[in-house]
Amino acid sequence: MSHQDLPENSQPSHFIRKIIEADIAQGKNGGKVHTRFPPEPNGYLHIGHCKAVCINFGLAKDYKGHCNLRFDDTNPEKESEHFVNAIKADIEWLGWKWFGDVHFASDYFDQLYDFAVQLIKQGDAYVCSLSADEAREYRGTLTEAGKDSPHRTRSIEENLDLFTRMKNGEFDDGAHVLRAKIDMASPNINMRDPIIYRIRKVHHHQTGDKWCIYPMYDFTHCLSDAVEGITHSLCSLEFEDHRPLYDWFVNKVDTPCKPQQIEFSRLELAYTITSKRKLLQLIEEKHVEDWDDPRMPTISGMRRRGYPAAALREFVKRAGVSKSENSMEMSALEVCIREELENTAKRTMGVLNPLKVVIENYPENKLEGLQAPNHPKDESMGSREIFMSREIFIDADDFREEANKKYKRLVLDGEVRLRNGYVIKCHQAIKNDKDEIVELRCTYDPDTLGVNPEGRKIRGVIHWVSESASMEAEVRLYDRLFTEAKPDRNKDGKTFLDFINPQSLVVLKNARVEKNMKDAAVEDRFQFEREGYFCLDTKHSSASKLVFNRIVTLRDSWGKIDS
Repeated sequence: MSHQDLPENSQPSHFIRKIIEADIAQGKNGGKVHTRFPPEPNGYLHIGHCKAVCINFGLAKDYKGHCNLRFDDTNPEKESEHFVNAIKADIEWLGWKWFGDVHFASDYFDQLYDFAVQLIKQGDAYVCSLSADEAREYRGTLTEAGKDSPHRTRSIEENLDLFTRMKNGEFDDGAHVLRAKIDMASPNINMRDPIIYRIRKVHHHQTGDKWCIYPMYDFTHCLSDAVEGITHSLCSLEFEDHRPLYDWFVNKVDTPCKPQQIEFSRLELAYTITSKRKLLQLIEEKHVEDWDDPRMPTISGMRRRGYPAAALREFVKRAGVSKSENSMEMSALEVCIREELENTAKRTMGVLNPLKVVIENYPENKLEGLQAPNHPKDESMGSREIFMSREIFIDADDFREEANKKYKRLVLDGEVRLRNGYVIKCHQAIKNDKDEIVELRCTYDPDTLGVNPEGRKIRGVIHWVSESASMEAEVRLYDRLFTEAKPDRNKDGKTFLDFINPQSLVVLKNARVEKNMKDAAVEDRFQFEREGYFCLDTKHSSASKLVFNRIVTLRDSWGKIDS
């Protein structure tokens, strides 16, 4: 790759781009760029992973390189094929395509075993028989050096014999481990003779029962990078202290490539948590439905809620790439979503809290077709037919018996315009025995279709649907899952569970939508005019029951009171 192959300045520069461009200029790795995204298949991808996905795949694309998808599947007790498939689906939905076949670290278990044998033969690894408690005691602390294991001086021959017998299943789980021989006095605790292999007699989702010893992540990850020819191993800052170990393994064994690890800050999003353990707890304790619950910070949850993939990519772009803390406000994500949907979502009318209106001077049994644009600023989206009838629904929140002049909706003896329709005037509110308004009696002005009446001031415009030309729908109003921006900081002795927002999901069973919404597709996004952006729920919606998820409100109203 030459200087002419570098991307145009359409993408913001950052320190990783500068490293890559310097490597290309120097001809390092033959001028090639080969990255990888290496998730562990023990959960679903979340918003933090979204940043890593976009960085790894995006940089590879920009520099005309390749990006592998590799599952670092070294812990079969917590991993499954289900997670593998979910992660693949998320990456494809985000708009990325990996290079070649999907890779698994388990594809290299034979090579990794050979690398371990090489370390033993070089005197760089040994079999240790300390118990887990003894190993912790020997390891030392952040302020005190560790102590050498009494098994550190085993001969190469004894280590090879023990390691072979470990592989052959002769020992119980925990009886022995294979450790790298580095430095028990290192100030970096990761370098204090870390474990390379441990005995685990469990079934693996890719290799079945072939192995009863499994390599550790730190050993597997770097050497899998090397085997695959990865040039730039991009990861989050929590692995910065692991880089000396990464380099130690790569330089100690014979590999076809010496990849460079580069760390960037994680993406943290307010009002969410991203710990897989805590997300799983939310599921197991039934605070949410599953990994793809629309309130979850998972890519699957955001997809089901209706977030556009383009909006997530734009959000990651705006978050930037650096080594400094990268904590983003939820409102910043919602801005990206609104900007995308403002241009791409078709308009429709949905009445969330229906209040029946009888227009007494409108002919009975008449159904009048009216034209409404699918987008007020984009004629290419066309128009749709809506229907006017004697009985319609408006939203209960759009009526008050009395109100001041600032109230721009319907009041008793006041006039408003029906969106894309006529001007109506209310003259009676009918109540039940609980003093609740259950029906309005109105009249309409037949001369006001598309025309403002002369000499009369109309309060505003409200949305509506015809009773006979609409259909029932369930609407799910999703909001932030937590009431605290940092729910897992253990504030005042409380846990993240104490900050779950009781209003994170409000279900409206009797909403009404335009009849043409029966033809809505799962991938469609709509603006329910004056209400927000919505999409069909992929799990609960069916031909006989429409269920819509609120993607985002029309504006940021978090913590504000609507006047």
